[in-house]
Amino acid sequence: MATKNLSDYDINSVPSGKGMRFGIVVSEWNNKITEALYNGAYNTLIKHGVNEDDIVKEYVPGTFELTYGAQSMIKSANFDAVIVLGCVIQGETRHFDFICQGVSQGITDLNRTQNIPVIFGVLTTDTQQQAADRAGGKLGNKGDEGAVTAIKMTAFRKRRKDAQNTEIGF
Repeated sequence: MATKNLSDYDINSVPSGKGMRFGIVVSEWNNKITEALYNGAYNTLIKHGVNEDDIVKEYVPGTFELTYGAQSMIKSANFDAVIVLGCVIQGETRHFDFICQGVSQGITDLNRTQNIPVIFGVLTTDTQQQAADRAGGKLGNKGDEGAVTAIKMTAFRKRRKDAQNTEIGF
């Protein structure tokens, strides 16, 4: 929403990130925006107790490649969650629609088929200004939101795993 600040959240609702490990896949396309998203995510993870050595950053060329990047990180390392950060800005062709649909479906598929959360931190805006407003501008930073979501989903996953182990007697 154009009125929601993406960096505005109840800090007390976020569990400690201490001991959690995160992969962050960043699109090189629209890199001024995606680096701002990364900085927001990184700083928020640190603020919530994640050790800087437990944050691994990888680049992919564009937003469409985020799905493959996330899948590769899941398979190659022991992460609690992977955050994908990208930015697609509407142009004069339907390319925007295909990229947005493809990456959305790809990340959804990873969430259905993998055993860790993959957090969707992709801006899909009409203009460069709208993207800047959501990458540390007047509407906050989608990277902050992605980091908070990653911590909360990691805690959720741990609670479900603990509950499952309790239910079967471990």
